[in-house]
Amino acid sequence: MTTTKELALEDLEFHPALDTSQFQTTDDIESLTGAIGQPRAVAAIELGVGMVEDGYNIFAFGLSGTGKESLIREYLEESAKSRPSPPDLCYIHNFDDIHRPRLLELPSGTGSAFRRTMEQLVEELQTALVGALDSEEYHTRQQVINDEFKERPDRDLRAIADRAKAEGLALLRTPVGLAFAPLREGEVISGEDFEQLPKEEQERLKERMNAYQDEVQRTLRQLPKLNRERGERLRDLMREVTGLAVGHLIEEVKKKYENLPNVVEYLEAVQADVIEHAKDFAESEQPSLPALLEGSARPDSASTLRRFKVNVLVDHAETVGAPIVHEDNPTYDNLIGRIEHLAQLGALVTDFTLIKGGALHRAHGGYLMLEAHKLLRNQYSWEGLKRALQSRRLRIESLGQALSLVSSVTLEPEPLPLKVQVILTGDPQLYYLLCQLDPDFEELFKVGADFEDRMDRTEENLERYTQLIAKLVREKGFPPLDGSAMGRMIEHSARLAGDRRKLTLQIATMVDLLREASYVARQDGVEVVTATQVDRAIEGRIYRSDRMRDRFHEEIHRGRIMIDTDGAMIGQVNGVSVISLGKFAFGHPSRITARVRLGQGNVVDIEREVELGGRIHSKGVLILGAYLGARYAPENPLSLSASLVFEQTYAGVEGDSASLAELIALISAISEVPIRQSYAVTGSVNQHGQVQAVGGVTEKVEGFFDICRGRGLTGNEGVVIPATNVENLVLRREVREAVAQGDFHIYPVERVDQAIELLTERSAGERDAEGQYQEGTVNALVESRLMSLAQVRRDFHAPSPASESGDAS
Repeated sequence: MTTTKELALEDLEFHPALDTSQFQTTDDIESLTGAIGQPRAVAAIELGVGMVEDGYNIFAFGLSGTGKESLIREYLEESAKSRPSPPDLCYIHNFDDIHRPRLLELPSGTGSAFRRTMEQLVEELQTALVGALDSEEYHTRQQVINDEFKERPDRDLRAIADRAKAEGLALLRTPVGLAFAPLREGEVISGEDFEQLPKEEQERLKERMNAYQDEVQRTLRQLPKLNRERGERLRDLMREVTGLAVGHLIEEVKKKYENLPNVVEYLEAVQADVIEHAKDFAESEQPSLPALLEGSARPDSASTLRRFKVNVLVDHAETVGAPIVHEDNPTYDNLIGRIEHLAQLGALVTDFTLIKGGALHRAHGGYLMLEAHKLLRNQYSWEGLKRALQSRRLRIESLGQALSLVSSVTLEPEPLPLKVQVILTGDPQLYYLLCQLDPDFEELFKVGADFEDRMDRTEENLERYTQLIAKLVREKGFPPLDGSAMGRMIEHSARLAGDRRKLTLQIATMVDLLREASYVARQDGVEVVTATQVDRAIEGRIYRSDRMRDRFHEEIHRGRIMIDTDGAMIGQVNGVSVISLGKFAFGHPSRITARVRLGQGNVVDIEREVELGGRIHSKGVLILGAYLGARYAPENPLSLSASLVFEQTYAGVEGDSASLAELIALISAISEVPIRQSYAVTGSVNQHGQVQAVGGVTEKVEGFFDICRGRGLTGNEGVVIPATNVENLVLRREVREAVAQGDFHIYPVERVDQAIELLTERSAGERDAEGQYQEGTVNALVESRLMSLAQVRRDFHAPSPASESGDAS
């Protein structure tokens, strides 16, 4: 019988230990500079930030609380300082096509100033135009033109009338127009008198009247042309007058922006439009926002003056270096931008002043940080972002336009040539799903920054970790920690990492613990946080979350959930599972039982039969059957039928961490050797009988310890764990004290036989040179029972003598 050494207190201590002799409180410790424990992620971030090529966007993935965003922002802020501030983005009226507003890029911080300049210019232009168009000189020259064109047709008609009169004809104005009539002695003759004239005279007069009538008609037909000429002359006059009135004003602004060709071009277009629509411009009134919102403003006033406004989408007046934008609600509109509408006269109308920018506009020339799960949760945001990154052009369009769902007339703003680096943060599962399911993802996000959730516990890392805690204490304004408190923080860090040789990098959780310990210290009225306050903060966390654990323990202590912690039973063993409720996890003992009978080699997993067992658990049970057959009946049929069950479990069972306990229960049931109930077992096994590591070993040990302590420790209780899990034990102080005093035992095992001997207090047995197990050992009893079952099965299926004689006859 082999001896398995139990763990001593020194096996559960932390190595290397924290040296607290170098400081009194965290005030004596320098703050951490740079990143800690993330060399791989830092290398990826440095590559992504340094690359300016397309597609080198960053996806930072890791567990929540590992400091992804804070570390990335630190690097971005450093990089942004050395980059120029991007231009301000404005939309202006397109005088050639009102449905396609123009994009105007101005030097950083000058957008709002240009908007104010244009507002002032419009006011001055209105004043100048009103004065010019109301001047006496303008009205005199206008009257001269009107008189000239009014006199011309009158003069021509008078000439015709004079010539006609010389021939005895008069030009008359009648209700139906101008007409000619014969004269006698200066008077128009009547119709009867005209009929008395000789026929030749009548014909001559008719011929002359028709000729003059044609001449009058030709003259009258010239009136529209004359009116057009008059209008053109008046317009030329207005252009001349308004050009003189506004030219010097616009020239002053053009001179101010002479180094910006796009602004000069726009001002020239403004000047041409003002001159062309000078009268409307002078008579327009600036509509107020309430009037626009209520729809009571005159549409002509709104359209005339609003087209000279400057819509500043992004103003970098207070931006130093490249912008760093974090969009917390990445809807499609918040990312891409939108075009708003106003209700006017019962219809929805819009113009370039109602264009609103999105996060991509604000991040143009810099960095945009997004949380991946929020981005993907907002419908169409992901596709909109990909389209912008792929085309390097940011086009503002509604979802209806983007999806071709509407065909109404709307604005088509000029796209922005996009220059931005996008940084997504999320969990690893989301990153790998996108890699697998989205063919565009790896082309657009070529840099994956993989954040660790823990780091090695070395002397160097311990020093840097204390510097990190000191930095957090200073940044958050917490009271300083003494050496004992620092020790508890480091110990809790290892517990969160699930390994005594590791430290957690889930910094957010550590900050929360610091905050809660600081609260306890204030409640205690102390200025320095000690281990007492840290312990109370940890205990408070557990107390706020352990209602269900207490309920389970109560049910066990009252006997409603049956768990034995003394005595010995055949085919019954204590397994331990882990129950996670939010961030709180605890170990929960479960009774595992096995029954065997004659059969065809099947090991029935009752949990699976009723669909309560998961795939991994079922895989573990199938391995047990393979192990039994290969070890105990390699050349004989495995002639048993066995059943395994987690007693009093009514929810799903998953994982293979109970396969060692299930195998021991089976071996006990087959050999009829009882198992000590004062022990619990955890660990998985493979087909060769090796015990493999499992998760949650700390919680499992503590879970069984709590039950045993509640019933009173006798010194016989303990837990069997895989030897490869020893370093994962980060036990509470009371568990370690019980181990040191011999009240509780933890046995690490590497093979199934070690666990058998611990739980049965009998030798497992090894095969001798002849391949036989030593008589009386557990393995010998198992093999003997399986051989007898195989013989019974053969006898059961063998033909009877009577049937053989009948066949012979």
